[in-house]
Amino acid sequence: MADEVVLLDFRPSPFGMRVRIALAEKGIKYEYREEDLKNKSPLLLQMNPVHKKIPVLIHEGKPICESLIAVQYIDEVWNDTNPLLPSDPYQRAQARFWADYVDKKIYDNFSKISASKGEEKEAAKKELIQVLKLLEEELGDKSYFGGHNFGFVDIPVVSYYPWFKALETFDSLNVGECSKFTAWAKRCLQKESVAKSIPDQRVINELFVELRKNSSTE
Repeated sequence: MADEVVLLDFRPSPFGMRVRIALAEKGIKYEYREEDLKNKSPLLLQMNPVHKKIPVLIHEGKPICESLIAVQYIDEVWNDTNPLLPSDPYQRAQARFWADYVDKKIYDNFSKISASKGEEKEAAKKELIQVLKLLEEELGDKSYFGGHNFGFVDIPVVSYYPWFKALETFDSLNVGECSKFTAWAKRCLQKESVAKSIPDQRVINELFVELRKNSSTE
């Protein structure tokens, strides 16, 4: 299987993390290739000529781009182990809705917090906390967003979690006020598939500082 599945990735990327988690949940062996995003490999440019971004999942020589699409592909191809999406069409549609919401709202506000200052930064921080509180409402009393089992919505949300921790350290984002969300994150981090797919927090923090420094000099 390792020669059939290749992942082009950058380890600190939250988008790469979600594909690694999905592969781990399914127990799929694969070849991992770390990309230098400042000097992208010819293979990456060949396999993702449109966006030229990681992650790219290559299965039997064919590329699957965009992380949520890759996670869905993994779930559909290796459908005999640990299903990530619900079998019910309505519940499946709802899971896709919340995953899309996460990508739009969390990424946008994270970017605003990182790039802005003063009142604009504080407004983005408040909005991100409201997003997390809305996710808490959707989570309710369930162990995971899909119910008792870790699944499709949990993957993109938990992939952002180490970056939330970086915002706590460097931008005083108080994720702790979302106690239900924090408890859910700790449950996810106890899963082997998640723990081994998320890099050490120091790696995230160092990259966060580097990205902030580069953006301030542009």
